Amino acid sequence: MTRIGIVAERPGETRVAATPTTVAKIVALGYDVAVQSGAGAASSFPDGEYAAAGAVVVGAAEAWASPVVLKVDPPAPEEIARLADGATLIGMLSPGLRPDLVEALATRGITALALDAVPRISRAQSMDVLSSMANIAGYRAVVEAAHEFGRFFTGQVTAAGKVPPAKVLVAGAGVAGLAAIGAASSLGAIVRATDPRPEVADQVRSIGGEYLPVETGEQMVSADGYARATSEAYDRRAAEIYSEQARDVDIVITTALIPGRAAPRLLTAADVASMKPGSVVVDMAAAQGGNVEGSVAGERVVTENGVVILGYTDLAGRLPQQASQLYGTNLLNLLKLLTPGKDGVPVLDFDDVVQRSATVVREGEVTWPPPPVQVSATPAAAAAAASVVPPPKKALSPAAKTGLVVVGIAALFAVCAFAPPPLPQHFLVLTLSVVVGFYVIGHVAHALHTPLMSVTNAISGIIVIGAMVQITAPDPLVQALAAIAVLVASINVFGGFAVTRRMLAMFSKGDRR
Repeated sequence: MTRIGIVAERPGETRVAATPTTVAKIVALGYDVAVQSGAGAASSFPDGEYAAAGAVVVGAAEAWASPVVLKVDPPAPEEIARLADGATLIGMLSPGLRPDLVEALATRGITALALDAVPRISRAQSMDVLSSMANIAGYRAVVEAAHEFGRFFTGQVTAAGKVPPAKVLVAGAGVAGLAAIGAASSLGAIVRATDPRPEVADQVRSIGGEYLPVETGEQMVSADGYARATSEAYDRRAAEIYSEQARDVDIVITTALIPGRAAPRLLTAADVASMKPGSVVVDMAAAQGGNVEGSVAGERVVTENGVVILGYTDLAGRLPQQASQLYGTNLLNLLKLLTPGKDGVPVLDFDDVVQRSATVVREGEVTWPPPPVQVSATPAAAAAAASVVPPPKKALSPAAKTGLVVVGIAALFAVCAFAPPPLPQHFLVLTLSVVVGFYVIGHVAHALHTPLMSVTNAISGIIVIGAMVQITAPDPLVQALAAIAVLVASINVFGGFAVTRRMLAMFSKGDRR
């Protein structure tokens, strides 16, 4: 049985690597867990709860001496010295930005796994700590902006006058950006968003935002799930959009990050100077150099024209209990992968792409950077082909469209004028139903088509009833058509209920059967 140590973070870090809930599950994997006294105090997790979950509360030296140490922030040099020889350290290590830390760990013969280096593949989503923390940070960025902003986010009409809604620009529609868009939209603000990837437009609109495309004729395709550097043409057009929006919006939240590189500059000092007094900028990339000129990591800056620039680097830590729970769950899922036998013995398998990518040092040998991981579902050749914009399809001329409409009206008139009753009435109802149905269904978002059709399949019940009435008709042809109608409509009805049941099961909690 291997002992895992949960150590306290340095002052200023409110998160903890494991909560009482995740500690109980780590114990269930066969591990012996030692928690440093007071490690969870800043996250409102007292020592007593850890003890009740099966952990042993110990002093700092004993926790650091554990064969496996779990941590949130990268260790300081003095903390590395406290690790036991040959120990395993798991935490957020930022290996791409901290080569000095990687070397320091290697000199001690440590095995180090960076939780923030897991590949962005479907199997590793439950360990993606960057997404977990970005989700919280994006939400908290809006809360901080609202605290600094001197007005409502939502528009109001009162007896004392009309209050216009705030205008918010979110640069980047990744996890953090989408969280910020959703939070600002739910507060009633007018939210706009930019992103190099046009496929996120539907996601932005689905949570109440307006997508501002940067049209340059190129498509951004990521092969590893992370953002990549943009082209000069994109940067030039994006800079124009940011300058235009800075003069109009009240709040700007920037989230652009490129792993292993300094954050791209999105807003210049001139852009900030053009913003209205009292406006707020939240630079979520301040720790990596900043997206906004003038932002300072960890500081609140007020410009000469009264714009507040927030460069807070602890946004996720400002919701410590929630952040610790999500971080602890990500770490627990990695431990499950490392402990296939659930016997409390971690096994590092370099044939597993997740474990290989997360390992930056193995028994003193530097293994960073890992081999590239292809996570895009689109092969390279297909991606290259997709980047070539196909020529637009030739549309019908106005004269051709008018001709088709005239032919259709003439055909409808001929049927209504010469067909024996009651065929004209039925045909007219059918035609109007097709037209109305086309426009109703055509204006529904694609994401709602399945639930919409599942519900509207109840209409098929009317068809079943009508067909059952006709199935007793004396004409054999009518009977055959009625029987077919009953069969097909019944399949449609039962299929609709089956689809609806499967969709509802996706939102149910527990292992219900």
